[in-house]
Amino acid sequence: QVQLVESGGGLVQPGGSLRLSCAASGSIFSINAMGWYRQAPGKQRDVVAVITSRDSTNYADSVKGRFTISRDDAKYAVYLQMNSLKPEDTALYYCNARGLGPAGSFGSWGQGTQVTVSS
Repeated sequence: QVQLVESGGGLVQPGGSLRLSCAASGSIFSINAMGWYRQAPGKQRDVVAVITSRDSTNYADSVKGRFTISRDDAKYAVYLQMNSLKPEDTALYYCNARGLGPAGSFGSWGQGTQVTVSS
């Protein structure tokens, strides 16, 4: 079983920055992709950014140019640098990892970390 733990959320003023971190642990052979998703109250969970094992990245249009995703394969970690934050970025942010373990392929979610952008 693979566990993901996120950190780095909090309250920030519009225009500010936050850096989210997520680390995977457990029985892992390899991780193919890691990503960040977010869910605002009353809305569905949407992708924010994804990074693959070949460092290919994809971003939601709403965060392009403001957010940067990166990963550290040695630590099974993924990061999300969020700059120029807007009130509409307020949401619960979830980390996701897809890869291969002893039992086959897996897809795991973290518990979420709250990001609130408000003055």
